[in-house]
Amino acid sequence: MKVGPIVPALRDRGAQVELVHTGQHYDQTMSGGFFTELGIAEPDVNLEVGSGTHAEQTAGVLIAFESYLAEREVDAVVVVGDVNSTIACAMAAVKLHVPVAHVEAGLRSRDWTMPEEVNRVLTDRISRWLFTTSADADENLAAEGVPAEWVHLVGNVMIDTLLSNIDRARERGDKVRERLGLDGAYGLMTLHRPSNVDEAASLRALLGVLGEIAADVPLLFPAHPRTASQLREFGVELPDAVRVIEPLGYLDFIGLMDRAAIVLTDSGGVQEETSVLGVPCLTLRENTERPVTCDLGTNQLVGTDPDAILRAAKAALDSPTAPAQIPLWDGQAAGRIAEVLVGDLAA
Repeated sequence: MKVGPIVPALRDRGAQVELVHTGQHYDQTMSGGFFTELGIAEPDVNLEVGSGTHAEQTAGVLIAFESYLAEREVDAVVVVGDVNSTIACAMAAVKLHVPVAHVEAGLRSRDWTMPEEVNRVLTDRISRWLFTTSADADENLAAEGVPAEWVHLVGNVMIDTLLSNIDRARERGDKVRERLGLDGAYGLMTLHRPSNVDEAASLRALLGVLGEIAADVPLLFPAHPRTASQLREFGVELPDAVRVIEPLGYLDFIGLMDRAAIVLTDSGGVQEETSVLGVPCLTLRENTERPVTCDLGTNQLVGTDPDAILRAAKAALDSPTAPAQIPLWDGQAAGRIAEVLVGDLAA
């Protein structure tokens, strides 16, 4: 969803681009299907790294991407987000003296138990171009001593993808609701953060309060493979009104989200998408690296206390929301990124 708009924007401005898929996300539903759904050309290279511990995965990408770079003349490497592939590719590039552009730079949760926070901070520290989604990210980078001329507030490429596909997503959402037999209000939930799903007691407590919310509005739960595995391992049974469904492709998920009465999540991207769609979102975490979705969007950071979650859910269901107006989240972020990169490399 992040790379999709960037590649054509660069090519439209005359850049020669190769798309490298590290293979960190190797499941067809979780990764491969996005290329087809979003009309992205198949990757030029697939490093096929696969799964493993954080160290194994990062090392695998680092080794494979270094070999890839060693065989080519590359002017710049563009990395997105905060996954293990992001920091691994950035490290491989800078050690071969290839400058790095980081898309979604400057996001900070300040929670060092999150592997994503480690990846974000380290990638920003070694990147030459830092493309940010909101002003708070610029402020974070300035506080860390990043030269102002390296930082570019461009908007959110996730929203580029959302806005360019929303009509198709709504059509797909209608079909999914028909297939699932949904003819009234419903909520949508996602859980996958280790802090929420790796401890049996925490997971049971969350599912308990979600069951109470589901008594007011049924909840759909596209179960992330990680979460589904933990549910089986812990022997946790879901409340009756929480309906588990298979993981969804991007368009199906956005189509369901667009019509949801409420979304409960621990995902970063969902906080952004619900804000633009005007859907109430409760983030089941103690922190967020996307505070703009709380300040200007439809997101509320509610933590994991069951009573607080239940109160916030009841209030959100009783209060209509409107789509957020977040500066530069207008579907043009990829073009701004391409203008800067192509201009600087041509200089």
